[in-house]
Amino acid sequence: MAPTRPLLEHALTAGVTALDTAFNYDAYAGHRVLARAAAGGLLEKFEVSTKVGYFPDGHTLEPARLRAAVERAAAELGRPPDTVLLHNPEHAPAGLAAACDTLAACRDAGLCAAWGIAAWNPSPLLSAAAGIDVRPDVLMVRAGLAVRGDVLDAAERLTLALGAADRWGMAPFAGNPNDPVWSKVDATVFLEPGQRASASRVQAGLAAAFALPAVSRIAVGTSSPQHLDELAAAVRYAAGPAVVDEYRELLRAGAGRRKGDQRAAHAHHG
Repeated sequence: MAPTRPLLEHALTAGVTALDTAFNYDAYAGHRVLARAAAGGLLEKFEVSTKVGYFPDGHTLEPARLRAAVERAAAELGRPPDTVLLHNPEHAPAGLAAACDTLAACRDAGLCAAWGIAAWNPSPLLSAAAGIDVRPDVLMVRAGLAVRGDVLDAAERLTLALGAADRWGMAPFAGNPNDPVWSKVDATVFLEPGQRASASRVQAGLAAAFALPAVSRIAVGTSSPQHLDELAAAVRYAAGPAVVDEYRELLRAGAGRRKGDQRAAHAHHG
């Protein structure tokens, strides 16, 4: 969604000081749209992260195109982005090492202050991680109750394999916080008992997402000031570690049962 100046100003009053965008957002005009909406010094009040990897003709990790996209992002924003992330490199894991070298070089050249990887599914990147010689500043992954257990495990394994300094989350509500499912899922069970009565289900869902997997920040899209206020206020809540551990064990047990059922079905069919 295209940002508006009133919403950006409201975000600051709510305590939100980081913006996440991408080279391909708003039909490849997202950086220009953001720069116009936040003209006159407003953009300087935010930490801006963006992502590169998608182009009008498709997805690629070709180093020259990645660097050109980072240079264009800096030009269109009117300032170097604070963080540049490889956008879904799991589509081309063979090119991961060269792409990481490219973004590290962009950081060293002053085209961004930090770099990292944004993966919807980190699993395909695990085998390629051994060939990476540079350490990303950030790994951005899906977070929250809509994420499968194997994806949560892969995010944690990839963080360790890459030596990523920080981990961020995205899509805590599977991309749509207004989906009816979120009015039915009572995430307040993840909160400490003394917090459950005062938190909305959306706030509890966001608090749970900060622990599934553990992340320092989460990107959430919204065009509503009221929704933004509700999400910003969720930082006062935290998921209980014991509940999170129990939930993770249930996910792993469920995955194990499904694999066993699949093997049994295959054997029976054979």
